[in-house]
Amino acid sequence: MLHLPPRPEGNVQERVQERAPARHLAACLLMGQVLLRVLQGRFHRRNLMEHLATVGPGSLRAVLMINFFAGMIFTVQTARELSRYGVTDAVGGAFALAFCRELAPVLTAGIVAGQVGTAFAAELGTMRVTEQIDALQMMRTDPVDYLVTPRVVATLAMLPLLTVFAIAIGIFGGTSVALLFYGQPPQAFLDSVRSFLDLRDLLAVILKSMFFALIIASVGCSFGLSTRGGARGVGESATAAVVTIWVGIFMADFALSVLLFGTLAI
Repeated sequence: MLHLPPRPEGNVQERVQERAPARHLAACLLMGQVLLRVLQGRFHRRNLMEHLATVGPGSLRAVLMINFFAGMIFTVQTARELSRYGVTDAVGGAFALAFCRELAPVLTAGIVAGQVGTAFAAELGTMRVTEQIDALQMMRTDPVDYLVTPRVVATLAMLPLLTVFAIAIGIFGGTSVALLFYGQPPQAFLDSVRSFLDLRDLLAVILKSMFFALIIASVGCSFGLSTRGGARGVGESATAAVVTIWVGIFMADFALSVLLFGTLAI
């Protein structure tokens, strides 16, 4: 009877952990290279349209559904607590401060990270292990110009738009719940939202979403380009990429919230 040796799971995990710092540094360096190429206009525009469709329309349905229900859930929880103190008129204001400023951008970025960031890592990882990227280099084609920069530009263009749609559908969901469950007129809810949310807040949210987009695309592409170990390595790269993206999103969200909304509040 043939006895197969056990798979070296521990060694694989150790190799992944050892490569993590180098991968994070590579992602930061790649981010700088992409920004420089964008300013110079060095990227393949034919590839851009395909990735715009993948990031934008490809993620729109999930973004709308999740933010619609998130807006309803948040309104239910907020209105229940505020109704105890007789200040249900402030439900829209609380919604504007928490959902529109923080929850909607982070939820939208998380959806794009899971749907697009992992796809970028898997696609480029597959091209790496099948030596397609080596073939591009043999033909004197820069993989960063041809593969990475169009993906980053597409994500930078589409994620702010998706975030705006997410805020709009979330407000619609919150308005519906406030009317159906608490009898608050839609006009009162929207007036409360407008009293707490102004144009500067929306511009700050869009700026945050652009930072999130840069993290999602750069990390996904960088982890894909650094893939090793065949099909199993592709799966590990996709998993490591989405985890790293989520950590980066929350770190960036905290820093930007302090810088942007803290300054606006002074």
